[in-house]
Amino acid sequence: MSVSDRTRTWSLATAAVAVGVGAGFYADNAAGQSGAVLAVYDTVDFHVATATRTAGNDANVRAALRLCTAPGAAPAAQPAGPATVEPTKIFDNLYFIGVPGVSAWAVTTSAGIIVIDSLNNPREAETFVEGGLRKLGLDPMQVKYVIVTHAHADHYGGAQYLADKLKAQLVMSETDWNFLATAQRSANPERGPIPRRGMAVKDGDKLTLGDTTIEMIQTPPHTPGAISLIIPLKEGNARHVGALWGGIGFNFQRTEQNFTTYSSSVGKFATVARQRNVDVQMANHSNFDNALIKIAALKSRGAGQPNPFVVGGDVQQRIFDVQQDCALAQRAMLRTAASAKK
Repeated sequence: MSVSDRTRTWSLATAAVAVGVGAGFYADNAAGQSGAVLAVYDTVDFHVATATRTAGNDANVRAALRLCTAPGAAPAAQPAGPATVEPTKIFDNLYFIGVPGVSAWAVTTSAGIIVIDSLNNPREAETFVEGGLRKLGLDPMQVKYVIVTHAHADHYGGAQYLADKLKAQLVMSETDWNFLATAQRSANPERGPIPRRGMAVKDGDKLTLGDTTIEMIQTPPHTPGAISLIIPLKEGNARHVGALWGGIGFNFQRTEQNFTTYSSSVGKFATVARQRNVDVQMANHSNFDNALIKIAALKSRGAGQPNPFVVGGDVQQRIFDVQQDCALAQRAMLRTAASAKK
């Protein structure tokens, strides 16, 4: 049994205690009869209940529970958000420069700026990325790299504008560059053009600019080459580490293999995050990391109060656990449907 399988076994065993099954019995049997025993607990209800229990009342973790919603079901109503978001300093070296629906970030280093994602189109890139940096007192011409977390137009739509205007190097996974090579431009007029191929990275590669190194982990299948990032952060004398999950939604082909891949990607990235002592949750859509709520809290933060973006290592791991269980719940749903057709 692999490390990831053992982790999943003990996770399910712990949950089994809550429904009256002895964890020791469960784990011992799972070690010898993994497939048969896991199948007993590999159900939609079990995974959703486990995810719900893991989330508890923590808003940071509960945001990921939307992934457990059955396809076609109406999502929980979300409070109306702002029409726009002012660019905001989050840490000494991290800035939010996105829009309400899609996030973009700037990481400042001793040798320039790294931008993460480019929003929907050139107009947004000009207004919120380039213009946002100016509002923050930063020089857009210091942008050296634009990391595109995955090959969807709401993240690469402004990339070519930034490459042309700021002379920035575009960075995306080799897999997603290849994916885009045969893609068609989105028919949505609010989506920008497919960018010209730039720097390609692979799983585990690191991008270093000056005093800052960002680690990139490939985490499909949101896109085939979606990348999630480990980002060093600082605030005064305090040091933190952010984990930006690069493609959270289940908007890929609904197959058992894809949901298995998603679960494996979460497990892989969770292990790296634990090893790097991640304590800051980040995302490229603010409804998954509550970025807009945290920005509002940051603006009213009193002296000595913690940064609302610092959630702690335990909370971040619970977020990963919820993502993983929701993916397995969706996989179980497909298996149940397939069995019903036989």
